[in-house]
Amino acid sequence: MKKILLLAPLLLFLAVVGCKKVDQLLTFTVDTSQSVVIPGYFVNAQLPAVTVTTNSADSFKNNKTSKDKVKDVYLDQMVLTVTNPANSNFDFLNKLDVFINTPNTNNKILLASITNVPKGVNSIKLDPTKARLDEYLKADTYQLTVNATLNGFNANDFTVRSDARFKVTADPL
Repeated sequence: MKKILLLAPLLLFLAVVGCKKVDQLLTFTVDTSQSVVIPGYFVNAQLPAVTVTTNSADSFKNNKTSKDKVKDVYLDQMVLTVTNPANSNFDFLNKLDVFINTPNTNNKILLASITNVPKGVNSIKLDPTKARLDEYLKADTYQLTVNATLNGFNANDFTVRSDARFKVTADPL
């Protein structure tokens, strides 16, 4: 009986550690990048949704899995960078919320946000949502929309690149 009592915690420990190791082996990242030209003076105007092609089927295949085996997807990181014109920055922006949805659906949720945009920078790192994003990354495309709080104007069109990294965990079975 003492042997069973001693072995039970050991077996439980090995099972927990083993499951975490399996998850680590089946966890990978999917990177997406999309650039969009934003017209100058977009105050109070809703920018159109930006459609992003996921190429997730290729990423899943490269990681020896498929979308039906994906069990968890979370946004790991999102960075926005002003790429054109040169020397532009996000000084006109106070706050930004980025939303995600799949086309022709009613599943729009917050993807990432930044409450206090630093001044003088051309690249900002947003705070990712904690929501599961399986359905969005499993789709062929998803759409991004934004709500922004501005503190000024930008008279020129400018190009912003969005670089997102999703953490994906696939089910081994």
